[in-house]
Amino acid sequence: MVGEMTERVGPSAEIFQPRADDPGFAGGARRLFAGEARFITGASRPAMLPPEGLPEIAFVGRSNVGKSSLVNALTGRRMLARISNTPGRTRQINFFDLSGRLMLVDLPGYGYAGAPKSAVKIWTGLVRHYLHTRAALRRVCLLIDARHCIKDIDRPLMALLDAAGVSYQVILTKADKANRGELAAIPAKIGGELAEHAAAHPEVLLTSAVDRRGITELREALADFALQLGQTR
Repeated sequence: MVGEMTERVGPSAEIFQPRADDPGFAGGARRLFAGEARFITGASRPAMLPPEGLPEIAFVGRSNVGKSSLVNALTGRRMLARISNTPGRTRQINFFDLSGRLMLVDLPGYGYAGAPKSAVKIWTGLVRHYLHTRAALRRVCLLIDARHCIKDIDRPLMALLDAAGVSYQVILTKADKANRGELAAIPAKIGGELAEHAAAHPEVLLTSAVDRRGITELREALADFALQLGQTR
């Protein structure tokens, strides 16, 4: 995936220390995101997926959409999801336990033209298997570049999520790089299209991992969702 890598090497018990001093943590979001975050495992094939337990929220988007940066900003940790300048490096599904309440799942990016076709086939098959069969998966955060909005390359995944009956929410990234005109055009570009997708959540969140725009709102939205699942107190 261009500019991002979430593959990790090391013991599954590796713990990333909380950043509770972050002013963006409050209420249920503090309990969920400012606590312990543990890397559980990385799965490069279906047989390696961990046993299902906690409810899972997955993050997915096309290559270079800023997924790893957003995951790090969301959890208040610099290296929960590692960032790399090497294209196409994310080749596995990574699982992170958030405070024993929720599993954050980092899916491989899609759409990197320079990746070998054989690798793309493997990644695509792995992601499809996960999305179609994972009972613990409760929501997908579909990351879309705010400057470009939904593109043709995103639509097959949206159709797949509709067909699988998996609820998903569009999270716009890189808002700091978009100009006012691009941001003003977003509702018209996205709203009508999302209304045609049965599994799409109607609310779209605008974020930036650079200027922290929308990070608090995303934390609160996910904490509220976890509360509905009975995973926060």
